Amino acid sequence: MGAQLRTERLLLRPALAGDAEALHAIFVQPEAMAYWSRPPHTNIAQTQDWLAGMIAIPPGEGEDFIISLEGRVIGKAGLWRFPEIGFILDPAFWGQGYAREALQAVTDRAFAVHRLPHVTADVDPRNRRSLALLTGLGFRETGRAARTWQVGETWCDSVYLRLNAPGYPLKPSRDGPAGHARRRSPARPAGRRARSPGPARSP
Repeated sequence: MGAQLRTERLLLRPALAGDAEALHAIFVQPEAMAYWSRPPHTNIAQTQDWLAGMIAIPPGEGEDFIISLEGRVIGKAGLWRFPEIGFILDPAFWGQGYAREALQAVTDRAFAVHRLPHVTADVDPRNRRSLALLTGLGFRETGRAARTWQVGETWCDSVYLRLNAPGYPLKPSRDGPAGHARRRSPARPAGRRARSPGPARSP
């Protein structure tokens, strides 16, 4: 069993195979999936496959959590691959500070436990909720790129953001746009992106 994080109102815990139905109820919602890295799920098998990938993340490569509120699964947040963050929240729980609370716990652990020098995010520029949320947490834009994700038949752009560990200066990087490492082919139709309230892309 992996780590569990407790905040004032939430429990962030490792994913279980039994979470598929609760996550599927989120992933079928067009509003929740509006800026995700794939279209809304159309059957439970898609969610089960996605969840299996989340559960199988090697401990040394990432750490992702289910967000639970009073025993109810309301989303997920974590570092699906170090150092990139991804999250999604059931729209029924938007606007109540839950995403910020979860992401604060995730980034605090990223720096204190995993000793990451920074955490990054890849956000659709139309996703104003995610951009405002991440900016409020201290993330700063490091670059932009066009046509980085194909979601269904639509090509989407990316805004790259980074949150540095305390005392870690922002330095230019040759890895990608303004310091964002590029690890995927733009033609790949699925990935993990920052999500709701607003999502950050995630597979």
